[in-house]
Amino acid sequence: MITFEARVAEAVPHLSATGPVMRELIAAIGPCELSPAWDRSPFESLVRAVAHQQLQGKAAQAILGRFLALFTPSAFPTPAEIVAVDDATLRAVGFSRSKILAIRDIAGKAAEGIVPTREEAEALSDAELISRLVPLRGVGQWTVEMLLIFSLGRLDVFPLDDFGVRKGLKIAFGLEEMPSKRDMLALTDAWRPYRSIGTWYLWRLVSNQAPSRRVRKARPDDSSAADEEGELERREKSGGALP
Repeated sequence: MITFEARVAEAVPHLSATGPVMRELIAAIGPCELSPAWDRSPFESLVRAVAHQQLQGKAAQAILGRFLALFTPSAFPTPAEIVAVDDATLRAVGFSRSKILAIRDIAGKAAEGIVPTREEAEALSDAELISRLVPLRGVGQWTVEMLLIFSLGRLDVFPLDDFGVRKGLKIAFGLEEMPSKRDMLALTDAWRPYRSIGTWYLWRLVSNQAPSRRVRKARPDDSSAADEEGELERREKSGGALP
């Protein structure tokens, strides 16, 4: 069976062959360092993603650390363990009411089998996973797309609503204005079946271009908020790939 690393190695020359823009971008940035969290279940990835919503890295880490400490010595709680914890305890670790509702919904849907196990997820298409997970409280299509890329290692995901992707395309192709969704699809159609890898290079481009990072208040599942963690790190956390 071909490995993920071998697929990425195939993707790079494929993307380079699509034209001078990608060829020069890949040459400037170097090897793709996308490294999915192969040991994470969709359930764990989604809970971690919700925990990081609207928060800077250190604050999210502190709250997540207190949350996980409730379930010591387990590395991560089961859906049943989360359901059994009362709201006051979850509020005490730092979760807002909306996050408690979201995490409880994810746990309940995991217990019902709506949130698939990792083995089940690997048998489902990207579209099937998006259809199953987007109805969950606190989970939007962008969050599922980040899970697909950073937890499941899907290679042909293209997050149309991602501000960093739009900005990266504008910079890479020298556009005067932000591209429309139609333009985004047209510019990247030749990247198939490796659009996740092309997307990774766009995020890296935007990170490298940023002289400074400013923080603004974000909405849940908001992919347009620039923060001090950088384009890639925030998305890795939103996909549940980072601690």
